Amino acid sequence: MIQQETMLDIADNSGVKTAQCIKVLGRGSSRLGKCTRPTASIGDIICVAIKKRLPSCQLNDKKVHKAVIIRTKYPVRRPDGSYVRFDSNAAVMIDGDGNPIGTRIFGAVARELREKNFMKIVSLASEVV
Repeated sequence: MIQQETMLDIADNSGVKTAQCIKVLGRGSSRLGKCTRPTASIGDIICVAIKKRLPSCQLNDKKVHKAVIIRTKYPVRRPDGSYVRFDSNAAVMIDGDGNPIGTRIFGAVARELREKNFMKIVSLASEVV
């Protein structure tokens, strides 16, 4: 579950190292206990602010960018009853059309991205879990 103010690792070669979620797009609120904040899971698009980047990065750290979540620490339940979770929260920077900005994806990505039509990210990933 990614919510506002969550820090994310960026798992591509766009030059961004870490980013902070500033808005969850297209989601209402989850009803887990009394938590009514909008939360995002794997395959959801969020708005991020760049916190750490390489000097050669082409993205401006003064602007708001979009990213798609590829890994979460919070377990995600699959239709067959199994759960998948990762060691860190990670995202990939995308442009306005939903294509990744970087040309490589580092680490594993979840299979749920295929259902959300992020086929370019799935094809660039080294491992699909």
